Amino acid sequence: MKKAKSNLVPSEVVMNKIFVLRGEKIMLDRDLALLYDVKSIRLREQVKRNLNRFPESFMFQLNEQEIRLMVSQNAIPSKQSLGGSRPYAFTEHGVLMLANVLKSGRAIEMSIKIIQIFVKLREMLISYKDMLLKIEKIERETEGQGAEIKVIFEYLKKLMEDKETRETQANRKRIGFKKD
Repeated sequence: MKKAKSNLVPSEVVMNKIFVLRGEKIMLDRDLALLYDVKSIRLREQVKRNLNRFPESFMFQLNEQEIRLMVSQNAIPSKQSLGGSRPYAFTEHGVLMLANVLKSGRAIEMSIKIIQIFVKLREMLISYKDMLLKIEKIERETEGQGAEIKVIFEYLKKLMEDKETRETQANRKRIGFKKD
C-alpha cells in the first residue's frame, strides 16, 4: 500500500520564514497563509472570530517600528505590500492554535511541520549556548596565564642560549700550558 505523497514545503523554506521579534521566534500571517494555502484575509478573519484563543503570548500585531525593521531586513518587501494593514506575528504556540482554528488538512500538516522546525531550532540554540558556556569557561581558566607562558618561553630561550654557549666553549681549543 503506497502512502499519499504530501505537498509540504521544504523545511528550509519554512525556516526562512521564521524571524525573531520581541525576543520571540515568530512567523508572519502572510507567510502562514501562503504555507497553509489560504488567503491572508481568510486567515485574519478566522483569527478575529477566535481572538480569545490568541493571547499576546501567541499572537501580536506589529507596530510601525517593527514593520520598518522587517522591511529593512527584507522580511516584508515593502510597507505598501501590506495593503494598509499591520501584519500579525504568531509565536510557536500561536501557529499551533492557528491550525486548530483553520481546521483544514493542509493547515494541520503544515503546523506539525512548523512545530517540528521550532523544536529543532530550540535544540540548536541550546547546543549553541552550551558551546558558548564551555568556551567562556576555557577563557576564564586561561585568563591571566599569558604572562606566565611568556616567562616560560623566556626561560626556554635562556636555557637554549646557555646550552649553545656551553657547546661553543667545549669545542674551543684551550690556550696556555698543556699537561702531558
